[in-house]
Amino acid sequence: MRYPVLSGFRPATLGLALLLAAPACTSRVGQPGTAGANKQEVSPVAAGATPQLLARQFSFTEGPAPDRAGNVYFTDQPHNQIWRYDFGTQKLGVFLEPAGRSNGLYFDGQGNLLACADGQNELWSIAPDETVTVLLRDAGGRTLNGPNDLWVNPKTQGIYFTDPYYQRPYWTRQAPDSLLGGRHVYYLPPGQSQPVQVADQLRQPNGIIGTPDGRTLYVADIEANQTYRYDIGPTSRLSNRQPFAPLGSDGMTLDREGNVYLTGDGVTVYSPAGKLLAHIALPEKWTANVCFAGPDRKTLFITASEGVYLLAMRVAGAQ
Repeated sequence: MRYPVLSGFRPATLGLALLLAAPACTSRVGQPGTAGANKQEVSPVAAGATPQLLARQFSFTEGPAPDRAGNVYFTDQPHNQIWRYDFGTQKLGVFLEPAGRSNGLYFDGQGNLLACADGQNELWSIAPDETVTVLLRDAGGRTLNGPNDLWVNPKTQGIYFTDPYYQRPYWTRQAPDSLLGGRHVYYLPPGQSQPVQVADQLRQPNGIIGTPDGRTLYVADIEANQTYRYDIGPTSRLSNRQPFAPLGSDGMTLDREGNVYLTGDGVTVYSPAGKLLAHIALPEKWTANVCFAGPDRKTLFITASEGVYLLAMRVAGAQ
């Protein structure tokens, strides 16, 4: 089903030379883990780089996702908007409004922007011309808790998404559907209209990201303050759940070295082995999400409460 778009891109030029340095922002290299390391790990942050404030005009920013050119789309959920930052023109503007109260975003292999449309507990596909198609409305006829974040497996184009429950002021219901049986991770096979539950035993699944080879999935249980690693099998089912980091996360990303970036109190970076590499502090109450952006994917784009930040990186993003 398709919906009409009520408004389009409204640009506002922001020159990079005018980006405001955030003096309270720091990046420090964490102490290495004990598994055979006798020296500090190398920070993935570019030498001497600190987060730069791009804009601070939002209510709550979330869900950054880069397109093929490295431009970033992100949400301001309370204002029901999806914004776009163009690295070439240095313009920031509204891409879609209303936007289904979208939260997490991710691009599929065809260049469509997928969105966790929290307003009606749906998954959307937004075409480049801003036409919206609803991919998922329910799970077995039951209202989803509220799809929060998602990842597209590049090998299958199937969608993994988390379904926690956060009571929203714009919902008429006051509790989750008890027949769903909890808060889970689901997989939506390509071309299908019903998801498959692939992970349970989670209190509040939130951030999610997978590896480019389509073999590993990371899921954060933000309420349990844990991030887990799963194997992705040939049928897209998950197995071999292992604790990865003693930290929950609102959003996640990966770099080309396999390092995992978790958010909440700033951005915390772990190696593929689960060793603490760095903590990136931000002068905001909460850091919701993060992605790699720019033409070379070597700029970390951070959504943090009312602001969005850019940080130069030593290593490029994984995808």
